[in-house]
Amino acid sequence: MLLAIIGSQWGDEGKGKVTDFYAEKSDIVVRFQGGNNAGHTIVVGDKTYKFHLMPSGAVHKKSLVLGNGVVIDPKVLIEEIERLKKDGFNPDISISDRANIIMPYHRILDGIEEKMKGSFAAGTTRKGIGPCYSDKISRFGIRFSDLLDTEVFKEKLNLIVPIKQKLFDAFGEDVKLDIESIYNEYMSYREYLKNYIKDTSVFLNNSYDKGSNILMEGAQGAHLDIDHGIYPFTTSSNTNAGGICTGSGISPNKINGIVGVMKAYTSRVGEGPFPAELNDKEGEYLREKGREFGTTTGRPRRCGWLDLVLVNYACLINNFSALAMTKIDVLTGMKKIKICYAYEYEGKILHHFPSNMKILSKCKPLYKEFDGWEEFDWMKVKDTKSLPKQIYSYVDYIEKQTKTPICMISFGPKRDETLILNDVFRGV
Repeated sequence: MLLAIIGSQWGDEGKGKVTDFYAEKSDIVVRFQGGNNAGHTIVVGDKTYKFHLMPSGAVHKKSLVLGNGVVIDPKVLIEEIERLKKDGFNPDISISDRANIIMPYHRILDGIEEKMKGSFAAGTTRKGIGPCYSDKISRFGIRFSDLLDTEVFKEKLNLIVPIKQKLFDAFGEDVKLDIESIYNEYMSYREYLKNYIKDTSVFLNNSYDKGSNILMEGAQGAHLDIDHGIYPFTTSSNTNAGGICTGSGISPNKINGIVGVMKAYTSRVGEGPFPAELNDKEGEYLREKGREFGTTTGRPRRCGWLDLVLVNYACLINNFSALAMTKIDVLTGMKKIKICYAYEYEGKILHHFPSNMKILSKCKPLYKEFDGWEEFDWMKVKDTKSLPKQIYSYVDYIEKQTKTPICMISFGPKRDETLILNDVFRGV
């Protein structure tokens, strides 16, 4: 069986915890897009793990795959492997020979481009992700298969580095690229990683045919997708369901279920319009209680009420089998809670997410208000009907508005702080 986990908002929905939970029933966990601009936090007992490249199944000692759709900084990957080894894990990881490699000039260019974009800056992590994907599309990319062939790798450096140098010179940047030092640095990465590199599309399809349970782990969220997100304030890859296939070499016909992860409110890092954003004490309450600070950047996240215009568009383009709701505990103690069900724009009611950022920036959220709830013992809850009536009403409204069942409610970062409503490995 093949199950996918995808964020339904702007990332930071709690995909790491959800993936970690379902990884226990999986044989293989796969990252199919993004790079080390992503950050997934896993809590196991008293230990917290923060991964940027490593699939979240690492702490389950599962087989791990970085698919061809991922752009990989080998230095960061090696650091994460070494960190796991120090904690007693020996990750069984496979790296796609078709995955593109982040080079030093990508990181430099990322910072220069962001500076030059002005008001159109996407607020990137400046890890070189966008420039690496740009080179991939321009066919200037260097892949792991190139790294294995030292002759080809050197030839590509001799071609690409002078072009990048001319670009930096044209920008007036005081940057000097040295081919020999880059070559030597990446040869050390080659030596460390060479035994992990393989044709992962063959490995995954063979594993599927043998009956393995495969879990696909998305990074970022639906509305950071390069095609369907809030362009240009997006990431550089396809974060939605289509990216599963192109980023792993798995056919769409082999996907058995897609779980959308939805935070019980909305948060985001970076620039761009955010209709349901709260710039008041309620927004601050969500940020502080939810510990809303970026795993990768440490930047405080912008917070607001749950936006179902946002989530419904993600449901539309991904056809989620179910939704996993996270961080509902953060709303505890608030007297009133709101859900944005539509936008108002120049006297018109919008139920669909606009592609025009100028229009989105002028949209006003329309809210349905709910009574809040006080603290209670979550561990005694067995199903939605045994929830406090206020939470039941909140969850019931979301299911009806999204036309999607909620399979999981997470009320804390630990594995046992989870209420399972449907077993997605058996269908919902």
